[in-house]
Amino acid sequence: MNLTIMGYSTALFATWFFIDELGIVFDAGDGLSSGIFQKGRKVKHIFISHADRNHLTGLVQFNQLNGHNGSPIIYYPDACGSFPALQDFTSKFDPRPTAADWKPIAFGSQHAVGKDLIVEAIRNGYVNAPPEVSKSLSYKIYRSKRKLKAEYAALSGNDIRDLIAAHGNDYVTDVVRENVLSYSGDTPVEDYERWNNSNILIHEATFLGNDDSLKHASTKNKHSDLSEVMEMLANIKVNKVILSHFSPRYHQEEIDAEIKRLARHFNVRVPIFRMIPGQIHKNILSENPVFG
Repeated sequence: MNLTIMGYSTALFATWFFIDELGIVFDAGDGLSSGIFQKGRKVKHIFISHADRNHLTGLVQFNQLNGHNGSPIIYYPDACGSFPALQDFTSKFDPRPTAADWKPIAFGSQHAVGKDLIVEAIRNGYVNAPPEVSKSLSYKIYRSKRKLKAEYAALSGNDIRDLIAAHGNDYVTDVVRENVLSYSGDTPVEDYERWNNSNILIHEATFLGNDDSLKHASTKNKHSDLSEVMEMLANIKVNKVILSHFSPRYHQEEIDAEIKRLARHFNVRVPIFRMIPGQIHKNILSENPVFG
């Protein structure tokens, strides 16, 4: 499935991603509305990873322009009080009869976003919170499809149709899920298996160096650095990677050079794309990968 992924991601300032073919937005920092322009009416589902301002303040303008008849649905971690407060403010600031639908969700929950498409919410460790609390989420998009059971693989098409007519689809096929896209949000690298077998992985890499003093300089929240992300990529199966959320302290040249160096060091074998700080990427996967 070919996806057009538009986005902007610069640590501290704003992060948002728009997946055109799916009508899905991940995070909604400043510039979302002006970035996707008239395509805003295509957005049906917005998944916010956490309550930092650079991931949610674009909602005010976006809803003013595009909120109508319960669309889009805005999903957010259910333990974050900032979202009900923002919903209340926007309803008073622009009290139109048509508006978006705000939906608190917990990690482990699954949400239908179209025919055969499911988004799963995954807890991450960006925010220091009790293990049962949802304050920061990552997301995975899956497509469900039916696969013929192995014991019927040698049957003819007519025989399979006869079995389905007699016993139903479940007798002949299993429902399997395949990953369409995974989105990390802000998070440290915690569990390699979390992203294994992702088709497209959008993962943050805020810092270039493995320096905890930088990771926690202004907040107790935890980010990833590029070296640990690249080491993870060397140990999992992913088809394409988009690295995002780089700190604005870094320039494109040093980001690209470090990606290439670390990819060779860890023997990474996957195409790597990256979001340049301060730049909107209209179709990131149509660009030349910086590595691979």
